[in-house]
Amino acid sequence: MMKAFTRIPCEICRLCGYNLHISRASSSTLPNQEFSKTQPPSQPGVLTPRAGFCPPLRRPNTYFQRPRIGEEKRIHLDPWFSASRSTQSLFRVGAYLNLQHTRRQFSTSPILNIDECDDEPPKKKRRGKPEAAGESPKPSKGTGGATKIASGAVKGRIIAVIGAVVDVQFDAHLPPILNALEVPGRKPRLILEVAQHLGESACRTIAMDGTEGLVRGQPIVDTGAPITIPVGERTLGRIINVIGEPIDERGPIETDEYAAIHADAPPFVEMSVEQEILVTGIKVVDLLAPYVKGGKIGLFGGAGVGKTVLIMELINNVAKAHGGFSVFAGVGERTREGNDLYHEMKVGGVITDDYKTSKVALVYGQMNEPPGARARVALTGLTVAEHFRDKEGQDVLLFIDNIFRFTQAGSEVSALLGRIPSAVGYQPTLATDMGTMQERITTTKTGSITSVQAVYVPADDLTDPAPATTFAHLDATTVLSRAIAELGVYPAVDPLDSTSRVMDPNIIGTEHYGVARGVQKILQDYKSLQDIIAILGMDELSEDDKLTVARARKIQRFLSQPFQVAEVFTGHIGKLVKLEQTIKGFKRILMGELDHIPEAAFYMVGTIEDVITKSQELAKGV
Repeated sequence: MMKAFTRIPCEICRLCGYNLHISRASSSTLPNQEFSKTQPPSQPGVLTPRAGFCPPLRRPNTYFQRPRIGEEKRIHLDPWFSASRSTQSLFRVGAYLNLQHTRRQFSTSPILNIDECDDEPPKKKRRGKPEAAGESPKPSKGTGGATKIASGAVKGRIIAVIGAVVDVQFDAHLPPILNALEVPGRKPRLILEVAQHLGESACRTIAMDGTEGLVRGQPIVDTGAPITIPVGERTLGRIINVIGEPIDERGPIETDEYAAIHADAPPFVEMSVEQEILVTGIKVVDLLAPYVKGGKIGLFGGAGVGKTVLIMELINNVAKAHGGFSVFAGVGERTREGNDLYHEMKVGGVITDDYKTSKVALVYGQMNEPPGARARVALTGLTVAEHFRDKEGQDVLLFIDNIFRFTQAGSEVSALLGRIPSAVGYQPTLATDMGTMQERITTTKTGSITSVQAVYVPADDLTDPAPATTFAHLDATTVLSRAIAELGVYPAVDPLDSTSRVMDPNIIGTEHYGVARGVQKILQDYKSLQDIIAILGMDELSEDDKLTVARARKIQRFLSQPFQVAEVFTGHIGKLVKLEQTIKGFKRILMGELDHIPEAAFYMVGTIEDVITKSQELAKGV
């Protein structure tokens, strides 16, 4: 470089990593041509461009610098651009213009050497040649296992970061769709799942953790497999995240059993057709919308009507009464609820320090997680449950809270992936995503998975595409109503909207079926009489209608039940009611045997014997 020019700090092209020198004199014009490093400009003081060859772009680049008031900016101008002869403006004639701040205002990738200046571009590395040892870790046993160095791993580099979506470029072949990529040397570990292929050398991925701190040019390594998590009995009593890492601060999970979270549904020949009732101990559920063993149950309700409390009571009743293993997947719900659930299970003995005596495995991807984690954590929990069903022949209970967050996370990522939104802004693949997961939840000849899924209903609108799509996959639906919750009746299950596929006299028995339909009929009659009561009052009703209203109000209150998990909030001791006692109690109300008992005695009790005892206490109090 000639002495007439002033050497300024070196800069690196953010697109190709090209080292360059830039020199400056003192002119106000910018010739629209390239100068060699030994030939001075025709006028003194111009900003001297440097011409070079950009290997990634396969075409020449021109670098120049323009002084600004208070700061300097680097401008990368490729041949598709032309600069005016005035230093005050640049005219875009082709692709894009990339303005870059000075080196002190941003950080570059650690693999780029910014402390040295070379007149020649860096030599291009041969394809397939192993990098230096220690640069490319590859999980030896999936994303949930320990990370080890693999010299032959396929390497790429980040070319764009758009929120939870990261674009990665590979010089060699592209990794398959759904493969897991890893950012080496990052803690906590960051896994990227391949979602799309962009052209011949780039792929678009979904991040399973936050993308803060990622920069263009940062190296990426292909793990060679989908997200793989630990499974088996050693996961019992533990909390893992979406990539299978333990997050309960109790050390690693020592197991040799791993499974990919993406799998096919069981074939038709392996499915079972047997139907058996799963008794929950909750009166309104067992009577009006019974659950089938190995089926899919949906808990529908808006915010704050009691979905999570009902799930916790089901875990408490079903897991303890029926034994077997349970898996709880927390999908996009409150971290506090997950923490409370874990400690309540430890107090109740469902979780212990020894996996041999624990009965439940927990998989958490809560509200604070990125959409990629919330979209995959349900599959992680399902994979743990599938192992117990297929490999160990267990009848597994899978609790998912909340399946709507699974859909919501997919819609968050969908737009970033370039997909055109569908109805109400949901992803166009909503039905496909839901069906792929739900079809894996089934009963086979070796075991069963009974799934209880809480479904948040946006604005209490059951016609919203997210809950409406979920309806098609369920065997039983338990709808929680805000109107019933406002009456103080808990659980706030709507006895008229809740349905079950096994509500058949050939399956549940003639007596059960008759009592259930009788209860629904009298509640429906009461609902139709409410308008008349509101306008004319009770005195205008016939004697039969007055009797119907009185019995309906008693039934409505008898459907309430104190929960063991809510004792601290309600002050009532929790009750678990057997199916036979439930049928007996409602049958006596329908027959008119308890017409003389005040309706207040039916509120927040267990069996019909508790009603009689409470009525006697009320009589003494009066």
